[in-house]
Amino acid sequence: MPTLLIVHHTPSPNCQALFEAVVSGATTPEIENVRVVRRAALSATASDVLAADGYLLGTPANLGYMSGALKHFFDQVYYPCLDETRGRPFGYYVHGGNDVTGAVRAVESVTTGLGWKRAADAVTMTGEPTKDDIEACWELGATLAARLMEAGS
Repeated sequence: MPTLLIVHHTPSPNCQALFEAVVSGATTPEIENVRVVRRAALSATASDVLAADGYLLGTPANLGYMSGALKHFFDQVYYPCLDETRGRPFGYYVHGGNDVTGAVRAVESVTTGLGWKRAADAVTMTGEPTKDDIEACWELGATLAARLMEAGS
């Protein structure tokens, strides 16, 4: 059974709403035979990454960069997972107070270095998430899980 690993940093109610939407999309009843594993960025390990078939990342934009927690995750898993996870699908969402450009650039840079392949458009937003933002996160979760479901068939 394919595994989707959701690695997130959710320090605010806004980030929590986005995380919950991603999980809801990934676990919708239409998605079958995909295991969804949720890990906080500070507790996710290289073993979690190696055991997964795809990744969904969530971070706030902090001071023009991804959260320190997601950066810590990447620092811990980069070299142990570099060769083994190349080509695996991923997606991500970023929430910021007023700008997400630096956080997006950082996530894209690290995932490019890992050789992961973006399987869905990134979901980015600033301010309080709108209904459309929540729906986009739901779609992101469903898209990544559906891709793994199709690959596992």
